[in-house]
Amino acid sequence: MKSEYELSLNDYIAIIKDRALLLGLSFAVILGVSVAVAVAIPPVYQSAGTILVESQQISPDLIAANNSTFADERIEVIRQRVMTREHLMRIIEKYNLFASKGRPLKDSDRIDQMRNAIAVSTVSTSVKGRGEVTIAFRVSFDHKEPEVANEVANELVTLFLDENIRQRTERASETTEFLTQEANKLRVELEALENQLADFKQAHANALPEHQELRMNMLSRAELELKEVDRDYKSAQEELRYLELERSAASAGLLVQPGTAAAAEKPQDLGSLKAEYARLLARYKEAHPDVRAVKRKIDALEASEGGGRAVVPVSLDVARVQARMAAAQVRINSLAEQKRELLKKMDAYEAEILETPQVERGLVTLMRDHDNARKKYEEIRTKEMSAKISESLEQENKAERFVLLEPPQMPEQPVKPNRKKIVALGFVLAPAGAGVLVMFLEMLNQRIRGVEALASVLGKRVLVAIPYITTQADLARRRKWRTLLIVTGVLLITLMLVLLHVFYMPLDLLIIKAMARFE
Repeated sequence: MKSEYELSLNDYIAIIKDRALLLGLSFAVILGVSVAVAVAIPPVYQSAGTILVESQQISPDLIAANNSTFADERIEVIRQRVMTREHLMRIIEKYNLFASKGRPLKDSDRIDQMRNAIAVSTVSTSVKGRGEVTIAFRVSFDHKEPEVANEVANELVTLFLDENIRQRTERASETTEFLTQEANKLRVELEALENQLADFKQAHANALPEHQELRMNMLSRAELELKEVDRDYKSAQEELRYLELERSAASAGLLVQPGTAAAAEKPQDLGSLKAEYARLLARYKEAHPDVRAVKRKIDALEASEGGGRAVVPVSLDVARVQARMAAAQVRINSLAEQKRELLKKMDAYEAEILETPQVERGLVTLMRDHDNARKKYEEIRTKEMSAKISESLEQENKAERFVLLEPPQMPEQPVKPNRKKIVALGFVLAPAGAGVLVMFLEMLNQRIRGVEALASVLGKRVLVAIPYITTQADLARRRKWRTLLIVTGVLLITLMLVLLHVFYMPLDLLIIKAMARFE
């Protein structure tokens, strides 16, 4: 019965012996290819500059800047602006970058290569209470020529610095301009509300709420005056009625019987009356009641003497009473007029008091709109002043800024490729590749190795096994292969020493370090 045969250790050793030449050649070829690749790849030099994100020089407690975005965000925005097609094409044309000797590259391809050659990396640190904070960033450029890499890196660093200043200045100017426009709009609105409020107060000047207490006091005072005038009016009417009685009594006293004391009195003559009139006129005006009474007597006597008729003389007391009655009537008319005026005033005050709630409602609405507009205007003016200060900080470069901490230097060593790693990888891949190749060939090979393999294939026991008889030709061939292996080993060792000397460390230094370690 056939069974699966598994290779033994002797079989693997036999395979290695049989494929020794193939293993050696495969190892040498793969290692040579790795060395050739490490040597053939053109070097790439990198020049980089470090830009420090410097905080605001003036204390934020005194002056707060408006451009308070995070450094990472601002760096990314600036990077996008710097990496525009216009800027990159200008740099490419200025330094003739990515010029192909064969088929010329398209502008889009050159721009893509330019973007791939530029790297922006941030430097962060941990700050208590703020977490990770970006304090600097690094701008680098890769190129096969160190001089070009250095010049382009300087160009990029300058672009980053200039773009940061321009961006922050533009943002501050735009903020100031916007706030100024908004402040002007609010000022116009506030002035319109002030005019409305002034017109409303002027139209309802007598019914304003702040004058309510004054109108109440004036109404109370008018009521008191009305009471006093009414009292005086009634008193004047009573006085008039009393004077009418007195006049009646005085008029009745002129018609007395003969033999009485009154009859003994002689009527005054015209001369005495004129003398009395002159005396009174020297003391009073012509409109005085006493003067007018004497004047009427004089006129009556002159009329009676001229007509030859006897007239009953008018008593001086009656004239006085009549004058007092006339004065009382004038006073009554004046008090009545005062009553009417006071009643009109009271009606006006009452109407204004009743109108005050409606006026107050409209006034409160206007005042509320005015106060809101004023608060908005003051707030926007405060922000405008802050924006102007922030703009001044940006223009004078006193706010948060980018400072060139380390300018790009001329690269001395290439950053790519890492030839040491490529050669080391070749040393790893060479035996692995050779082993894989031998295993693949053995899988394709149908040879039967050894007695056990033959028994497994035939399914029968092998009675006798004749060993391989070595001939002189075999011995010569073995010596030849042995010599070849020795030479190949020496060459490999020599190649390794050369690679160590060129890519890692000079052999004399390496030997000195090795001897120092063992001492």
